[in-house]
Parts: sequence; structure tokens; C-alpha cells
Amino acid sequence: MQDHPVLGQVALGYSPMIDRQRAVIATRLTVFPERPDAAPDAAALLRALDEVWPPAEGSAGSGAPLTLELRPLNPGAAAARPVGLRPPLSLNVAGEAMLHAVMAAGPGPHLMLEVPAFMAADPLHAAVLRELHAAGTPLMLKGRPSAPLAPDLLACFGHALIEAGDEHRTGAAPAPGLRQVTTVQDGVRTTAELDGAFQRGAVAVLGWPFDDPLPPTASRRSVPTDMQVVMELVAAVDREEPVAKLEAILKRDPTLAFRLMRYLNSAAFGLSVEINSFGHALMLLGYVRLKRWLALLLASSSKDANAKPLLFAAVRRGLLLEELVRSQGDAELRSEIFICGVFSLLDRLLRQPFSELLANVPVPARVQQALRHEDGPFHPYLELVRAIEASAVFDIRECSERLLLGPAEVNRALLSALRAARQLD
Repeated sequence: MQDHPVLGQVALGYSPMIDRQRAVIATRLTVFPERPDAAPDAAALLRALDEVWPPAEGSAGSGAPLTLELRPLNPGAAAARPVGLRPPLSLNVAGEAMLHAVMAAGPGPHLMLEVPAFMAADPLHAAVLRELHAAGTPLMLKGRPSAPLAPDLLACFGHALIEAGDEHRTGAAPAPGLRQVTTVQDGVRTTAELDGAFQRGAVAVLGWPFDDPLPPTASRRSVPTDMQVVMELVAAVDREEPVAKLEAILKRDPTLAFRLMRYLNSAAFGLSVEINSFGHALMLLGYVRLKRWLALLLASSSKDANAKPLLFAAVRRGLLLEELVRSQGDAELRSEIFICGVFSLLDRLLRQPFSELLANVPVPARVQQALRHEDGPFHPYLELVRAIEASAVFDIRECSERLLLGPAEVNRALLSALRAARQLD
């Protein structure tokens, strides 16, 4: 990331937008001004975001096309501008003054802007909302207006965002002026809540389904074969077994070999030559560097559709933790904390507690401390990442201060990690 001074004036959080197939179709970025009375440069903020989500793009946050058609909330209103693909970014600005500045800066069609219902109902904002819609910026209505919006203004919004627990939830009676509401539900924390939102008619949800309880020992499923292969490979690399033995393990599942080569040859990895075999990868990288990418391969091995948002988070956790310690200049530290982030959701992905998992998957002592005991030098960094995922601004500030990290450092690390993750998707 370039050095954008505006990144020192805001706090950032993020979460995924998930469709019915459990694919992550966009990233929601929440922006908080560092001081309520401050007025960060909105145009500079948009330029910083353009480095991660370039204006020329029309694909979704995960690289997959959107299957949801943007259409007017009121079928009696004029037809909305056709949009073939969802923008990769949904921008949620916390603070009326800053949101108004972002609206005035004119975000392009590669960015969807969330607008609270009370602002949409304010005549002072009507003209700029119509201008944004005419210019092609997708708009999402946050909440439901207490009174009907003018039909042409209502037609500017592709979807309505409804908070979980709202008394006018998806499936409830529509608010005045909304005869047919295409909704995105916010605040999902479990797979059951995810299912419930779609059953009530939501077209997408925002949130992290992290809170599913682990099954009791008697009902746990065995680890899938492809994951067993990767776990065996990780253990063999940890023992520094010869290349021939490692390749023999990997050949048991050619699909895994293909995916590993794709990761290693991705732009995020940054190698100047193409890797064409496992032996070639080991020669160039060595055992230590290769382990981090095997960690990523293990985390991404689940074929469960509900695991897709967890994988999305695991990849970004690893990259973000690595970015947060990059200034310390310690390659071993970066490699270990990357593994810590990627493995931090392995208990959810494999449906087993860390006490069992880490007995079979060799990890460094600092990773064991963070994941199994919630202690050690990596744990405060993991707490910061969780605060960012929750868009909990006070927790973000507290965790950052504990690590002696300024807002600009944290935000640059986050945007760099999100950009690198998109290159891997």
C-alpha cells in the first residue's frame, strides 16, 4: 500500500457478504473516523481503497460473479439501471458527516455505498443520491424508512440492509412504501442464522458464521481423506523428509497438487519464476517457507459449502497477521504468525477442538500457545484481528494500543492483506 495519510485518521473493519451457495460475493468495509469531530479526506480514502478494489473491476469480492440482480425495491417505481455484476466492495461509513463527504466525492460503479434510511429520507441528501445513481454508483438502503420515499428516489437503491433482530425482519410485513423488498441481512453469527435468513427470503447476508458449537466427540465426523493427505504432508515437511517421499504423499490426491501449484504461482506469492513441481518448490523455498503454504492448503481442503466463509476469513487472518509484524523484519516470525492466522479457524473447519487437532498437526510453540491456550506473544495480534472482523472500533483501538500500533499501520496492514487475498482467490 502507498502511504495514504488518511489511513491514520480512520479505523477500518471488514466482513463478508455471503450468498445462498455460501460463496463470498463481496467484502463489506466499515469506516470509523478516529475522532467524531474530524473530517477525513473522503477522496483520499477512496483512492486508497482503489488500490485494493480497482475501478476497472466488475467482479465480486471473491472473484466470482454476482448471481443477484439489482432491481428496484418498489416494483411500481421506474426500473433501476441494469447491473450485471455486484461491485467487489460494499462501503459502510459510520458517521453522517463523513458519509456525506464520501457521497460528494463520487465513488464509482466498482463500489456499493450503504446509506442509512434516515439520510435517504432527508431532502438535503436527495439530489446527491439521484446523481450517484445516475452516475452508476450502486446504493444499498440501511434499514427501512419510517415514511415512504419518493418512487424515483426509492428506485436508486438496489437492496435494503436489515439488521438481525430487527422487528421488521425479512419475511415480516413491509415498511411503508416498500411493497417488495430485496433484502440483505446483517449480523449473522451461526450457520443456523445463515439458513434462517435465506429461508425468510434474504438474497445475501453479512457476518461471520464463527459461533457454531463444536459437535460432541461421539458425533464428530472423521477427517476427510484429502485433509488427511495434507495433514500427513505437513507432518512430513516438519520432519524434513526427502522430496521423493513428499511427492509420493502428494500424488495420492492430484487435485491437491494442482491447488498447491496454483497458490505458489499466484501473484500474492511473488516468485519471479514459475514453479512446476513439488521438488522445484522445495528447492526454491526450503522447508520453513513451504510450511506456510501447506497450512493454507490444509485450511482450504474442506468441501463443505458452509466452510467457504471460514476459508475466506482464515486466508485473510494469516495475511493480516503477517502484515502486522512485517516491520519487525523477522522472517521466521512472519511465517509462524501466518500459520497461526490460517489455523485459527481450523477447529471450525475440521469440527474438532484444538486440543485434538494440534496433537496431529505439528505447529510452532507460539502457535500452540495462541490457539490452544489463548496466550503467548501471538494472542494479542489475534485479538486485534478478531476486533477488525467484528468492526468493533473501541476494541480495535484498545488492541492496537496494546501492541503499540498506530491506526495507519493497522489500516495499511489490513488493506495490504485484503489485496493479497484477492490475488489468491
